Amino acid sequence: MIIWMIIGMAVVTAIPRLVPALIVDFITFPKWVDRWLNAIPYAALGALIFPGIMSVKPDAPQIGVIAGLVTIFLAWLNIHIIFVVLCAIGSVFLLTL
Repeated sequence: MIIWMIIGMAVVTAIPRLVPALIVDFITFPKWVDRWLNAIPYAALGALIFPGIMSVKPDAPQIGVIAGLVTIFLAWLNIHIIFVVLCAIGSVFLLTL
């Protein structure tokens, strides 16, 4: 019985993810819709990253803000993402010493 529930949940989860991916190739969106859809990943990343920056060290939120600014600056310089992440981790480490 439980295996059928798991299979059913997998199908119900997969359908809403697969249908838009299959349909989007056949639809031509207006230019403003394309720009709006292209901005969604950045908005999602911002919504995920900003709370993490503010909660790095709850008693000292400035540490997360400084590390975020270091990260923004390094990303602006077009440094590889791995080095940006490592520098963000290193800056938090150094600021917490």
